[in-house]
Amino acid sequence: MAVSGDNRPPPTIPPSGGTGMARKLLLACFVFLSALLYKQLQPPPPKIPGTPGGPPITASRTRLSDGRHLAYLESGVPKEKAKYKIIFVHGFDSCRYDALPISTELAQELGIYLVSFDRPGYAESDPHPARTEKSIALDIAELADNLQLGPKFYLTGFSMGGEIMLSGVAILGPVGNYWWSGLPSNVSWDAWYQQLPQDQWAVWVSHHLPWLTYWWNSQKLFPASSVIAYNPALLSEEDKLLIPKFASRTYMPQIRQQGEYECLHRDMMVGFGKWSWSPLQLEDPFAGDGKKGKVHLWHGTEDLIVPVSLSRYISEQLPWVVFHELPKSGHLFPIADGMADIIVKSLLLGDED
Repeated sequence: MAVSGDNRPPPTIPPSGGTGMARKLLLACFVFLSALLYKQLQPPPPKIPGTPGGPPITASRTRLSDGRHLAYLESGVPKEKAKYKIIFVHGFDSCRYDALPISTELAQELGIYLVSFDRPGYAESDPHPARTEKSIALDIAELADNLQLGPKFYLTGFSMGGEIMLSGVAILGPVGNYWWSGLPSNVSWDAWYQQLPQDQWAVWVSHHLPWLTYWWNSQKLFPASSVIAYNPALLSEEDKLLIPKFASRTYMPQIRQQGEYECLHRDMMVGFGKWSWSPLQLEDPFAGDGKKGKVHLWHGTEDLIVPVSLSRYISEQLPWVVFHELPKSGHLFPIADGMADIIVKSLLLGDED
């Protein structure tokens, strides 16, 4: 029987045709979104000083054994005439110009030679993609060797464990790692909750998801690190009075000139990462052999950036650490008038009180 055109059954769509096309479309969307996400997660390459497209080299630099360069700045009396030689290690978002502001009078009186350097990825020092919590100690040792500082020198700004023969150490408001082994949970949590919520998240990401650190601190969907953003909520009353001193930091654009990833973000990944050792495991580096060196730890009670509670606990557990807690001071106490001279005299001459 003939079937009229109007009553003809509709054509059958092959069951695999539409489904296959949908799968291909979903796969294409997934690949596109993955590529887009990957691109957002990847930091841009650093602008290495002295390379095409990178900033010019204006500082004195020394070459390390792995081919990297460290930029450094010398001050005080000439090295050959110095009685005391000090290496200063700058902190977060700083550079060689942010050395401890020792007065010219004290440097001349005591015969102090001071050298500060840009840590890897900052200002004019080459980045170090393989940087760890131990590598800075090796950089300092090579710097001392290259500058022929001799077998003994003083260190200010960073505590290091290693085979370097130090005459003394001064640590100023050190950043703590909330996951250091040996820290009681109540001490860690007390310090943790003294941070702003956005910093808790930024630090958590740096520790647990370091590959996400760049995106977390560069996206605009929600607040990232308040330290990187210069949030005034982190300033104590004393810090607010000291902020005008930063007006003279005309070199500030140089600090991040290689890109924030290799300086600020890598600092976070290393500082808050998974360490292979803990300060609580350290032994007195000056014990025995008649050494008179001391480890001095300075921290402001009103520090809103780095909670003092971790420093306080560590100093209680390590009796060989001389702890100086400054009741009314915040994070910026080293640049307060006269404070640098007090710190250095305590380090070199001992406490007279």
